[in-house]
Amino acid sequence: MAQNVYLLATDPSNSCRDVIHSRDTDLKVRVFCLGKEEFHHDAGEIQLYGQCNDGLYAFETIGIASDDAVDIVEAIQWYADYIHCPEMEILPEDPRQGKDIAM
Repeated sequence: MAQNVYLLATDPSNSCRDVIHSRDTDLKVRVFCLGKEEFHHDAGEIQLYGQCNDGLYAFETIGIASDDAVDIVEAIQWYADYIHCPEMEILPEDPRQGKDIAM
């Protein structure tokens, strides 16, 4: 099975507002730096979290389709490599204490 190719859209005015795009599917994943900005999840989307060194990230899909759900972890792993953090731990829940993400 061939790996997907991912592209990154960056916001020049906000270094914490990246969007990962899959070239081969419709998958789009928004990246949030949790130590630098607030994150309010969208109940209709999928959220995963990444922890690397001192950084904590939230990853949220944009307009998720069922066919794209299998590629989310691969997209996050690609992003982790891109930011030079290949050992990023990908988590299903927000690891910050006292955060209830299932509203």
